[in-house]
Amino acid sequence: MKRITLGSQSPRRRELLALLDYDFTIEVREIEEIFPDDLEANEVAEYLAKLKASAFSDIDENQIIITADTVVLLDDEILGKPKDKAEAKRMLTSLSNRSHVVVSGVCIKSKYKTSSFSSKTKVFFKELKNSEIDYYINTYKPFDKAGSYGIQEWIGAIGITKIEGSYFNVVGLPIHQLNDQLLTGSF
Repeated sequence: MKRITLGSQSPRRRELLALLDYDFTIEVREIEEIFPDDLEANEVAEYLAKLKASAFSDIDENQIIITADTVVLLDDEILGKPKDKAEAKRMLTSLSNRSHVVVSGVCIKSKYKTSSFSSKTKVFFKELKNSEIDYYINTYKPFDKAGSYGIQEWIGAIGITKIEGSYFNVVGLPIHQLNDQLLTGSF
């Protein structure tokens, strides 16, 4: 098995990759997360994952780089990470009593091969009360989360009524697909 490097500072991605029982290190290379304006919203996560992987040009023969990005799509509009409480409240209010799609893009890169894929999960929220939204924002401070929420946190427990697709994808890394790629991808 080659050495795995996770190119992400996300504590959630670190926890999810650890579930696969692979030894790995973490190394983050800074890039500007900019994508073309004409790119379809459901292609953005995979594009950004590949962009993050492109920052690793000095890979040795015994190394695999894994990078990822996750976006929340509401009616084909990307809900990014909120800048402040007001934006977080607007996002959560817009997700209330509706469904949306979470797309995670993953890129696996070795010295001689690069492969990428996307995973989509449909998420359904109940109608959230203003008091629930305010409590969540003030208590959990979801400013590092796309769409202003973490499914694995309180808001997921009380607000999400069902999902169609991978739970782990919504957390930020579709580990079942990643594991399959690592086992069958000949990296």
